[in-house]
Amino acid sequence: MTRRAVVLLSGGLDSATALAVARAQGFETHALSFRYGQRHVVELDCARTLAGVFGAARHVIADIDLRVFGRSALTADIDVPKGRDPRRMDEDIPVTYVPARNTIFLSFATAWAEVLGAADIFIGVNALDYSGYPDCRPAFIEAFARMANLATRAGVEGHTELHIRTPLIELSKAAIIRLGTDLGVDFALTSSCYDPAPDARPCGGCDSCLLRARGFAEAGLADPLLARFAGTP
Repeated sequence: MTRRAVVLLSGGLDSATALAVARAQGFETHALSFRYGQRHVVELDCARTLAGVFGAARHVIADIDLRVFGRSALTADIDVPKGRDPRRMDEDIPVTYVPARNTIFLSFATAWAEVLGAADIFIGVNALDYSGYPDCRPAFIEAFARMANLATRAGVEGHTELHIRTPLIELSKAAIIRLGTDLGVDFALTSSCYDPAPDARPCGGCDSCLLRARGFAEAGLADPLLARFAGTP
């Protein structure tokens, strides 16, 4: 029997690894990305490529517009912080937090999973490197899973118990990179930057770039994304 899973795929390092994990576990993957009013679409280009490389049965890009609410450096005219100390990034909720984003994304994924008859949703949240984000923590994931099984026909009628799979939630960035590498993820196809250049070159100074750089350094590996731009102005 085919086991289907919805995989939230942003096009970043973590979601690419989550997609690879789902495939390695034998799931037929259905990738879900969002055009939500983010300040760049580089990650969506990466998501399309990754969905193809990993043989997703289908890749859907849902259009929603979180710019109408603002309050985030990713959806409003607010500067992306640069050069912060990675050791202090979990002390507060950063301005790059998009209000309720994972709640919204998981709600869409729940709806699609019910249509597909899928019992599993994969999301690449990580509580160690992004503990400043409230919607990346285990307590949120557990609460959402309980809610989803109370709010869907499949859950209430007992046809399908929905599981939110978070294979990366307790891993360091270095461990995620090693896992992805072992599963064949080409990280040159991913984008982590909050403020990339038009040619997709990462800024190198935002929180996500700094955490990515630290992860590759701790993993003892070179970031293949940086090699793409080596020697170019």
